[in-house]
Amino acid sequence: MPGLDDCGDPALCAYTEYVEGEEVEELPATGEGAEGVEADVWDALYGVEDPEMPVSIVDLGLIYGVEVTERVDSEAPEESRRGGETAGSYHAEVLMTLTYSGCPARDMLTDEVERSVAGVSGVESVDLRLVWSPEWSIEMVTEQGRDDLNDFGLSI
Repeated sequence: MPGLDDCGDPALCAYTEYVEGEEVEELPATGEGAEGVEADVWDALYGVEDPEMPVSIVDLGLIYGVEVTERVDSEAPEESRRGGETAGSYHAEVLMTLTYSGCPARDMLTDEVERSVAGVSGVESVDLRLVWSPEWSIEMVTEQGRDDLNDFGLSI
């Protein structure tokens, strides 16, 4: 039947890569309390603005979480390895959503997030996971985001 997948469920939009999100209790995520490379990743994310208005994607509530882990792999340069562990080589995982699944700026925004995080000193790899659960809502905008939107001429 058209519009249904093999399981009989409604077909998902072919353009959107749906990933089931984890339960996120503390939204909006702001990076408060982050240290070291993780704090640097959050700083980089604060520097990424929504393409339609000058507001940080963090303050818009689009970032659901960041996890930075030290990499241990054989692909790291030999001079950065100590005792089998890579010194100063990190992997960053970013959980992000969009205001809606059909966002026309999706590729541009996700590319900018990946570039910004990859540009953080010590970050060797980035995994950006676009999730749709929980669904974004205006309540996820931070106070700073509300102020920035107000300054831009939007009242929420």
